[in-house]
Order: sequence, then structure tokens, then C-alpha cells
Amino acid sequence: MVKRVLIANRGEIALRIIRACRELDVETVAVYSEADENALHAQLATRSICIGPARASESYLRQDAILSAALACGCDAVHPGYGFLSENPDFADRCQAAGLKFIGPPGDVIRSMGSKAAAKAMARAAGVPVAPGSDGPLESLAQAEGLAAEMGYPLLLKASAGGGGRGMRQADSPAELESAYREAKAEAEACFGNGDLYLEKLIENPRHIEFQIMADGRGNVIHLGERECSIQRRRQKLIEESPSPALTPALREKMGRAAVSAARTAGYVGAGTVEFVLSPSGDFYFIEMNTRIQVEHPVTELVTGVDLVKEQLRVASGLPLSLRQEDVRVSGHAIECRINAEDPERNFMPCPGKTQFLHLPGGPGVRVETALFTGCEVPPCYDSLVAKVLAHGASRLEAIRRSRRALEELVIEGYPTNTHLAHLILHDPDFVRGQLDTGFLDRKLHGLLEVLRTCDRLSEGAGKERT
Repeated sequence: MVKRVLIANRGEIALRIIRACRELDVETVAVYSEADENALHAQLATRSICIGPARASESYLRQDAILSAALACGCDAVHPGYGFLSENPDFADRCQAAGLKFIGPPGDVIRSMGSKAAAKAMARAAGVPVAPGSDGPLESLAQAEGLAAEMGYPLLLKASAGGGGRGMRQADSPAELESAYREAKAEAEACFGNGDLYLEKLIENPRHIEFQIMADGRGNVIHLGERECSIQRRRQKLIEESPSPALTPALREKMGRAAVSAARTAGYVGAGTVEFVLSPSGDFYFIEMNTRIQVEHPVTELVTGVDLVKEQLRVASGLPLSLRQEDVRVSGHAIECRINAEDPERNFMPCPGKTQFLHLPGGPGVRVETALFTGCEVPPCYDSLVAKVLAHGASRLEAIRRSRRALEELVIEGYPTNTHLAHLILHDPDFVRGQLDTGFLDRKLHGLLEVLRTCDRLSEGAGKERT
């Protein structure tokens, strides 16, 4: 096994990695910015090093500082977590050149999968269905207009080097295409330093289904089932679950085989996800491959009993996976609710601040991933995710009820969160029936926010009566 791992990340994912390493007697080195001096990951690691000011570009994205810290501390591996440098192929290459094991796929695999156009070409070569679209990055608006005329609307313009809904715009008619093209290109350039776009036929009212992949360096590639990720806002996930209520055993086997084939063709190593859209007719299409551990990986861990971070560490150590495809068993149902420091009633505006009081839920089947503690600061310069509340049950209905109960116990004071919105979604009749697609929250949001406002008014009235 690797002996000492530098964690090039922060927050709950850094804690998640620290805990897995501790159970394997692997030492950890945390890096932190000046804003995270008192952060939990900096306190719980074996050793911690400050690498710069609060701004990510001056700390968590500083490759030289991170590599220098790893070498100075005698690390033999670097775990990038998710976000920041996790899908940066140059960073993976530099780790390898410095004699450090990058806990993820090789740089050339990240590079090829980081280009969505190249990833689609790989999927086609693997025999995996791909949504109609441009064969490579668009050269001009005129090319986009020509392809749009052939494919028909609606269409999606997507950043070739992006993810998380950034650099993505929808065009429903020729009149919308020019503005969508310019906006997507500008955002892609600002977020990723690469304005390349590709065009894709929009599959209307799809589900977002992703398969968890694990691969070692010995030719073993397996999947650990799927996650339903259709509850999204701004194309960013809010609630995930496994297994998907939409997949039959036959469709699950077919999509799982496609995911493994894609990963094998890509020469994949480590943990990753193969992402699909599933149309209402039951047809599925490859959209991208994420070359890192996912935010929602604990959902899969709860239903399979497999520790994905420990598997990553095994693979990085040159060991084979601890299980084969036939060993994978899915038991029960799991749901994850992402809790963000944001105000849904103000267009999900991020709301950093000091955590005045914190109470985390517990009890049977409940798992919480967070780096919060009473008194800690949520900085304004990073992602607004502050916690993940998960529930596991014998059935989907039990997991839903357990998730509701867990959110009712969660108390975070000091700034707004989306907790109440997630709680309302778990009570929505269509959600309970499993009637989901990626437009679910867009259709429901206005009504859900009206309910939140009504509850706030009633709560304020009750408070006045008590005083």
C-alpha cells in the first residue's frame, strides 16, 4: 500500500479520504488555504501545510505548491478528490514525473475523456450509443447553424472541457442559437480556460443515469450499479439515489455492459463514472465520462458495501480490485441530499457565513458527510456544498422516509441552506412514485418555493404569538 498521501482538496471529500487512509494505516498530509486554517481536514490529517491565500487560484489550484508540499513531506501519492485539480491531465502527468502516484487515471486518459468530443468518439468505438451531435469541437457559429439545420431543435451547446453545467446553453430555435453559442463560449472560456464547444441533440425529458466504474491496472473493469441523478437545478445535482426506479434488470445489465465497455476502451484506471441520458422510450445515450471520485459516491457505497476510496488506494498501490463483477451485490435503496449554503428563494444565491450552531442527524441507516462544526466559517470563495445527508433502507419508500426524518433532525444555523427545499422534494408525489426527469425541479420549483414562503410566514406568526 501507499504509505503517505497528500490530499489536494478540502472540505468533506478531504475528510472522507483522511478517514479511509486512517483505517488502512496510511498517513495523510492536508493542504489548506489561509481561509481554511481552522478547517476540519487541516486538523485531522497527520500533517497540514498552508499553501496560499483564500482564492483557489492561489492555493488549491497551485500545482507547484501542492507538489512541493508532497515531496517535502515524503508523500508517495496524491489524492485529488473531486473538483480543483482532479481532472487536470497536466497535474496527473506532473505527479507521475515527480515520482508520486496520482490516485486517478493516467493523464492521457483524463485528457482524452476531458474532451467531450473525444469521449463521444471513444464511446462510438466501444459500441456505446451516443446522442447525435458534432463530431468534434465547433469551428464557428456558422458550422453550428448548419448542423442545427440538419439535426433539428432543441439542441445543447456544451463546453468540450467542462462539466457541472458550466458552459452549457440550450437553444430551442434558430433565433436562440447565436446568443446561446456566444454565452456558452464565454462561460467556457472563463471557467475552464477553453472556449471549445460541441453541439448535441437535446433528448427531451430524459433521466440522468450514471454508472460507477472501478478499474485496476491489471485489466479488471467492473461497474457497481447505477445512480439516478435527475433531480437537478441549473444542471447541477441536488438529490441522487441508487438503484434507479426506472431501470429494469435487463436494461440495467445492458447499460452496465456499455459502461464497462466504454471504460475498457478508454484504458481506464481507478474510480470514475460513465454518464448516460435515458429517454422516456427507454433508449439511452452516452454523454460523458467523469475521471474522478464523484460527490455522490457514498450512495453506491451504501447499497454495495464497497468502500470506493479504499479501492482507489488499492489500485494506486498496484493491487487488483478486491472484488469481481459477479461479487457485486446491490442491497436495499439509498438516497443522498446535497445541502448547500444558499438561498433557494433568492435564485440559489450562495450564502457563506459562520456556523452558529450545528446538529447532525443520526440513527439507523443515516450517514452524513460534512466538514462543518459549530463555530466554523463557510468561506465565500469555494463551492457552496456544506454537507451530504444520506439514508439507506430496505426499500425505496423506507429510504425516502428515513431521508425525510434525517433532514428534519438537521440543524444548521448562521446562514440559509436548501434543506427545506430538499425535504419538500422528498414529499412530492411524483418523486415518491419515481416519476423523474431532469426537468423535474424546473417544473416544480415555483410551487415548492411558494410552500416554503407559506411555511416561513406561518413560522413567523407562531413566533410572534409566543412572544
